Amino acid sequence: MSEPTLHLSIIIPAYNEETRLPKTLDAVCAYLSEQSYTYEVIVVENGSQDRTLEIAREYEKNYPFVWAIHEDERGKGLAIRRGMLLAKGHYRFMCDADLSMPIEELSRFLAPENSEADIIIGSREAAGAQRFDEPASRHLGGRLVNYAIQLLALPGLHDTQCGFKLFTAEAAEDLFCVQTLSGWSFDIELLFVAHRRGYTIKEIGIPWKYFAFSHVSPVKDAIRMISDIFKIRSNSLFGVYAKKPQTDACP
Repeated sequence: MSEPTLHLSIIIPAYNEETRLPKTLDAVCAYLSEQSYTYEVIVVENGSQDRTLEIAREYEKNYPFVWAIHEDERGKGLAIRRGMLLAKGHYRFMCDADLSMPIEELSRFLAPENSEADIIIGSREAAGAQRFDEPASRHLGGRLVNYAIQLLALPGLHDTQCGFKLFTAEAAEDLFCVQTLSGWSFDIELLFVAHRRGYTIKEIGIPWKYFAFSHVSPVKDAIRMISDIFKIRSNSLFGVYAKKPQTDACP
């Protein structure tokens, strides 16, 4: 594992986010400027057809701790993986570009009482969680999907799909190096492997706001997730996760 040189890395995947990204980066940069620890922000744009990359590069010019990374291929999992393996932080935090969780909640992920966990998941279902403006049908659909995820892959985790998760550098470099899925199910794969390898996973309840503009297609993505779970279990059975690609990021 490469030696971390910063305290915190924030990785933001960005696909066609020209409208929301400036507000999110303004909030994240303002929050970090008040912290005493060292940090970086990595925006990974992949496959956008709008000004997302241009906007990210404008922030890169104005803030020395912001990186703008481009990937040709689409896929949230692909973007997160690229950012996590480039990151230099002892802690590595994945953060949705819509900032549906207030960035101030980040302090709870880094709180001393959570220091023993290898992975901390922001949860919309754990004790203390709050949901705002989410349609009842969307919530019900999410609960049904989570029931299937718990039944087939991750018992005891009540919200694997929330886009706010913190990894230690050790866990990140180990898990993302064996990641095979580039789409929405990548979280399930990472947590499945983490559970099998004995990493400590903790859920903390967060306030979360639903935004109608979303890249998620509930029915289509739910079907794909179930299919991906069987692929994950097959990968595990045939030893796929025991092999690491020999690259600079994953020696």
